[in-house]
Amino acid sequence: MDFVDYYKILGINKSATAKDIKAAYRKMARKVHPDLNPNDKDAKRNFQQINEANEVLSDPEKRKKYDQYGKDWQHADEFEKQKQYQGQSSASRGSRYSGAESSGAGGDFSDFFESMFGGSGGGRGRQAKYRGEDFNAELQLNLTDAYETHQQTLTVNGKKIRITIPAGIENGQIIKISGHGGPGVNGGPNGDLYIEFSITNHSIFKRLGNNLYATIDLDIYKAVLGGEITVDTLDGQVKLKVKPETQNGSKVKLKGKGFPVYKKEGQFGDLLLTYNIKVPTNLTDKQKELFTELSKS
Repeated sequence: MDFVDYYKILGINKSATAKDIKAAYRKMARKVHPDLNPNDKDAKRNFQQINEANEVLSDPEKRKKYDQYGKDWQHADEFEKQKQYQGQSSASRGSRYSGAESSGAGGDFSDFFESMFGGSGGGRGRQAKYRGEDFNAELQLNLTDAYETHQQTLTVNGKKIRITIPAGIENGQIIKISGHGGPGVNGGPNGDLYIEFSITNHSIFKRLGNNLYATIDLDIYKAVLGGEITVDTLDGQVKLKVKPETQNGSKVKLKGKGFPVYKKEGQFGDLLLTYNIKVPTNLTDKQKELFTELSKS
């Protein structure tokens, strides 16, 4: 597996704080989001890399392993166990093999993992342990499904897996379910399951990041005189006051009525509404007369 520089992907250096990482992720996610770059064939792949970089670097434990082991960071636990085992074995053999050199831990991490998970073999008289194959799956959700944290049951390789999907999951985002890939060989660890989310929209709302956008019709009388209307949100209906002399294309923001922020309990984006003023049709003669009088005044 080629080395992927997560710091470079987010445009930060290795001394970046958790706050720096969060800010960089939000900036890059908005910049390369597939919905904002419909003509960029690489947008989806770039967005996935940004999500992956954020998932690793925003987790202190994962970041520590990544900084120490680079592209082999996911096998850090296995490496530490093997290094500990070799240390114990070397100590027990000290009197009989006082001049022997230990192997494995002193070399390149990639060489070590190649011999442990897919190379020519492990130690003397032992069969090599092979890590199981990673599985990839796609899960389709409606926008309304992604609005709330919920559980779903998947069938992977004949086994049922129940997963919890956090509210605010992004279209194209990939999450990892550890240990639910292919089985390991000779006692090796199982592979992982990577799930990519495909979110479709059957509602009046358009999602960009954590904000929602919608266009709502407004009759000309309310636009001129003002009043109160009821509008739909993903959280139910709310009443909204319309100012007198509202112009066509005017926008109003409903703070906190947008999409939930991923893994941030109680935090939401905003809902931005655009008014579309409807001109009345099929007017009666009396109504036309009134509009004529109004135009003359």
